[in-house]
Amino acid sequence: MGINELMAIIGTAGGIEGLVQAGKWWLSRKAARRQEEADAEAAENENGRKQIDWLEKRLSERDAKIDGLYNELRQEQNARLEEIHRRHEIELMLAEAETKKCHKRGCVDRIPPSDY
Repeated sequence: MGINELMAIIGTAGGIEGLVQAGKWWLSRKAARRQEEADAEAAENENGRKQIDWLEKRLSERDAKIDGLYNELRQEQNARLEEIHRRHEIELMLAEAETKKCHKRGCVDRIPPSDY
């Protein structure tokens, strides 16, 4: 290979500037690869943070829904307990009225006797 052919190859590769750029690329290839890996890892970390935020938001929405259901359950239980107490009071009043019922017409001589 002669000098003319060597100069032609260098000329087609961009001349001296092409050789300088090729040298810079060769010397910085490891740093560029590390930078690309760091960028990829940063993108994965950001994706993980977004997914965690989404899951935390969804979990808090479910917690709020469960709290609402528990509140509704407690209200329903309280309403049923109040109804039971009210019915028991009415049953007691009915039992008391049954014991105070007069079996005779005049009710002067009550059977059974009353404490009135």
